Amino acid sequence: MRVDPVEVIIKDAIKEVSALAERLPGVVLLHDMRDWSVAWMSKMGLQELDISLEELTSLTAEEYYARFYNSQDSKDYVGKILTLIEGNNDNYLYSCFQQTRRSPAHDWKWHIASARIFLRDENGKPLLVIAIAFPVDDKHHMANKATRLLEEHTFLRKNLSKFVSLSKREREVLRMMALGKSSSDSAEELFISKLTVETHRKNIKNKLESNSYFELCQYARAYDLI
Repeated sequence: MRVDPVEVIIKDAIKEVSALAERLPGVVLLHDMRDWSVAWMSKMGLQELDISLEELTSLTAEEYYARFYNSQDSKDYVGKILTLIEGNNDNYLYSCFQQTRRSPAHDWKWHIASARIFLRDENGKPLLVIAIAFPVDDKHHMANKATRLLEEHTFLRKNLSKFVSLSKREREVLRMMALGKSSSDSAEELFISKLTVETHRKNIKNKLESNSYFELCQYARAYDLI
């Protein structure tokens, strides 16, 4: 029976990593870049996801991410991992915040993760990527901050088409609104009439499809107007 040399070097790599991984204070995993599946994961990660290594390695990449990861943030870091692979540079290290959970019945848990190329094939192409994920205490301020950042980023991405429809002047008026400026104050600072400001305000609300002051402030914060 012919032995696949690629499988041999992957097994050797897993053996090398597993010898140390269980002593590390985080989840260690190896991704197979041929199909993006998980080639191996440390016991800490398997326990956290409540899954066996055999079952985990049988999942496709799509099944793995859909089952355990928050799609709102995974869309971003998966693309950046692609950049890591395409760059094929040992000096490039990718880090991110990510959320995982063992099932829909459980809450999301934040991790700080880092990844880099670990093994290449005979042609010099990335074969395995190693990632280490450290759990963040739910009570730690970083977990709350990461949640707020994710919510803001989701809002930004979802409403980009509405925001770009605003003219430069309308964005200036939106900024004034978010800062609590009255129409008179805004008119004075922008050197335009109060009536013009009120017209801009009306157009802004129509374009953003919102009369909510809170939501208008969200736009201003998300797109760095304030």
